[in-house]
Amino acid sequence: MTHASLTDPQQNDSTQPSFLDEGKIGDPILSARNIAKSFGNVHALKTVNFDIHRGQVTTLFGENGAGKSTLMKILSGVMQPTSGDILLEGQPVHFASTTEAQLHGVSIIHQELSLAPNLNVRDNIFMGRELIGPMGVDFAEEERQTRLLMEELDEPIDPLTPVEELRLGQQQIVEIARALSTKSRILIMDEPTSALSASEVEVLFRVIADLKQRGVSIVYISHHLEEALQITDHAVVLRDGSMTAYAPRQDIDLEWIVRNMVGEGFDLGSPPSGYDMGEIALSLQDISVTDPTNPDRALVNQLSLDLRAGEIVCIYGLMGAGRTELLESVAGRMPISGGSVLLGPHDVSQLTIAQRIEQGLVLVPEDRQRDGLVQTMPVGQNLSLASIGAFTRGLFTSVAREMEVIEDSIRNVHIKTDGGSAEIGSLSGGNQQKVVIGKMLATHPRVVMLDEPSRGIDIGAKAEVFKLLAEGARQQGLAVLYSTSEVGECLSIAHRILVMSRGSIVAEFSADVTKEQIMAASGESVAA
Repeated sequence: MTHASLTDPQQNDSTQPSFLDEGKIGDPILSARNIAKSFGNVHALKTVNFDIHRGQVTTLFGENGAGKSTLMKILSGVMQPTSGDILLEGQPVHFASTTEAQLHGVSIIHQELSLAPNLNVRDNIFMGRELIGPMGVDFAEEERQTRLLMEELDEPIDPLTPVEELRLGQQQIVEIARALSTKSRILIMDEPTSALSASEVEVLFRVIADLKQRGVSIVYISHHLEEALQITDHAVVLRDGSMTAYAPRQDIDLEWIVRNMVGEGFDLGSPPSGYDMGEIALSLQDISVTDPTNPDRALVNQLSLDLRAGEIVCIYGLMGAGRTELLESVAGRMPISGGSVLLGPHDVSQLTIAQRIEQGLVLVPEDRQRDGLVQTMPVGQNLSLASIGAFTRGLFTSVAREMEVIEDSIRNVHIKTDGGSAEIGSLSGGNQQKVVIGKMLATHPRVVMLDEPSRGIDIGAKAEVFKLLAEGARQQGLAVLYSTSEVGECLSIAHRILVMSRGSIVAEFSADVTKEQIMAASGESVAA
């Protein structure tokens, strides 16, 4: 069976799929009526009602655990509601699977990438929807359509490139291309820009505008509130599984969104005014990292920095600046080609990842699904995994001690879960990220490095993470190296801010720096 892609290879843009003849722009096309969903004793959704409008963007706002992703999974057939109805064009429908939802024109781009890393881009896009010709699967036609999709998204990725060789932002573009390759009337985007660069976000917004012109309805979820306001036509706010507010774009602003998400009197935080500096906890001396696929290309170039106990240092940089490579090399996940990593006075450059963790040096990785969590383990085992040596003697494990670690982590990091036995996949993206952070903090580290820890985390959860790190630095002397592409995060949490570009530190600022100064130092436009 042959499935058409968004871009028909034999036609131009003017003949791409349009749904304008099926109804008027702005008419409700899909409705949720009294939708409820429970996971054990956790009520993820409580009688939610809202409409998706034809040819418009409906944006869903809410903290992690508010029920956004659960609602979208129900609307797209990933899971079924405990009660309630879904109406498509006014008629009741039941999606027992994503395949059934796609047959009705409903597709979803998940927050966590669902690509097969060992397959190439072409095979990922057409997985389960292969183009069949007289001789079997028509790989040549699939490759041609994949190239057209990549061109439409301004991302010249070779269709035969294995997905595991792509950076995270490129993998997100492939995920979007896969959704666009179907004739979707309703396209659900769950945090689609979480791993995209600024230029890639611009491309995505152009694609969304084009889809709207064709009558495609978009449901958009993002924790980047200002970004979402640029494209939304209607805003829906969820809190604790219930819809708390709805309004058209002209009636909302950033303050309205935050107020309805988290209540009155909320504050993300402000930079620390003072702190007690301890001894140097981490010293990086002339660290260099080369590209494993191109030894002549330096990803990190003779970089040096000191981090003291009780200090929070933020490394700001655009995508590709070398931040991830720096942190992964310091953690032992990537080899360094030159320089030394000193934890206190001790050189740990030759130690394994596990040995560095034992010495008190830990990393919260950028890609929590691939590098931070074990999907087959429940929440509790994920939390205790890195500190298992603390309650294991030989072949014997102290279950009581392990449960104490798990319960302390759930409480201290404010993880919303039904308990340690809950499946990790039942948690929202933000709560999964808290599990990764909690797992590393359970090892009682001296130095914690975090790579884009707020990716996919809402404004309330972000504030909780900031508070957790600030308390750790102030009360326990924890040294924190925080890597981010969000200027506002640096201004909210850091004692010092380092700007990284092309593998080097190009500027250093104290906490009273302005957003414009940071962006200018990185070479980024401040027009935004």
